[in-house]
Amino acid sequence: MTAALPELEPQLIESMHQLYRELHAAPELSMQEHATAHRLEAFLDELDIEHFRCGGTGVVGILRNGDGPTVAFRADTDGLPVAEDTGLEYASTARGQLDDGTEVPLMHACGHDTHMATAMTAIRVLVANPDAWAGTLVIIFQPGEETAAGAQAMIEDGLWEKAPKPEVVYGQHVMPNLTGTINYSIGDAMSMADSWKVTLYGRGSHGSQPQDSTDPIVLGAHIITRIQGVVSREIDPRDAAVVTVGTFHAGLKENIIPATAEFTLNVRNLDASTRQVVLAALRRIIQGEAMTSGAPEPKIEELSTFPRNYNDPTETTAAMSALKNELGEKAVIETEPLMGSEDFGALAAAIEVPSVFWMYGGHPQKRLDAGRVPVNHSPFFAPVMEPTLSTGLRAALAVLLSKLGRS
Repeated sequence: MTAALPELEPQLIESMHQLYRELHAAPELSMQEHATAHRLEAFLDELDIEHFRCGGTGVVGILRNGDGPTVAFRADTDGLPVAEDTGLEYASTARGQLDDGTEVPLMHACGHDTHMATAMTAIRVLVANPDAWAGTLVIIFQPGEETAAGAQAMIEDGLWEKAPKPEVVYGQHVMPNLTGTINYSIGDAMSMADSWKVTLYGRGSHGSQPQDSTDPIVLGAHIITRIQGVVSREIDPRDAAVVTVGTFHAGLKENIIPATAEFTLNVRNLDASTRQVVLAALRRIIQGEAMTSGAPEPKIEELSTFPRNYNDPTETTAAMSALKNELGEKAVIETEPLMGSEDFGALAAAIEVPSVFWMYGGHPQKRLDAGRVPVNHSPFFAPVMEPTLSTGLRAALAVLLSKLGRS
């Protein structure tokens, strides 16, 4: 039986809105969330909640309220190098530096500001209503989700040695779906993903003397064309796989054959065995085409690896039952897995406990009907404040109280 939600006062909702505006205007890059971490620590100090730093800019709070289950809830904290173009009065004008020193504009273009604001408000509700629940909540404010660095950094920094081990880990994410609704999948929720940077080596020459060159641009063109056949000809069509080449850089002048070329690629899969087949095929083609061209062996560097994000069937069914009780049957919709990726799954996998991850919508029907809805990572991504934030808050509380609530 799910415990009834404490009444959500208008003042509480307005304070959540103010938190959201504040966080939205102050994004920081992955693993650079220093001011955000200080803000979260100040919030936890204000409520006299035990907390500690983990993984550099990660913050973990521990709410203890007597005997009962232990559960964890994650909210991610990083922004993106995107120039905001939403027209919001609280739009971000922040700037930051990439690891190579490049200055970039910053934006919460993936909605992590909504994740923090709803999680912080859920904490406030639980602290104000100790008679409504019992047990321990581990709240994980995780950095570096966009680069798949944050969850692993927290695990390696001893997250589960420092915090009580939960029986389940929960998380949620705002998406460009109908606001007021929840989407979820049972089993695989999102795809695994791998990103590589590939450097090709050749021999430079003048454009009028191609016989003296080993052209890395031609080599790269052959590789990029060839790898598009991996999914269509080496993978069972019933298995999901995507291969994308996102960048290609080479040369400085039209009549000079350069000595090197560089491209980046991204691979997405739902199945671990399919993932290995695709990655092995990519390596074979990259190395084989270089050999055929008489070029040195290319350099392949791993940029990021997103783990499996798996929704435990039993825990997911229970959580969705709580959400249906709170939001209504029609508002909670089972969908196919997403081909987007998350590092959330690593938190539970590290201690072999189940996890549940769901999506809440951020756009009104009118915007959806108009088409060309701004998606996550777009400079125009701006979820409507309501009922988006209230839905995220109610969802978090409903699922947490389904475990921790006093029935």
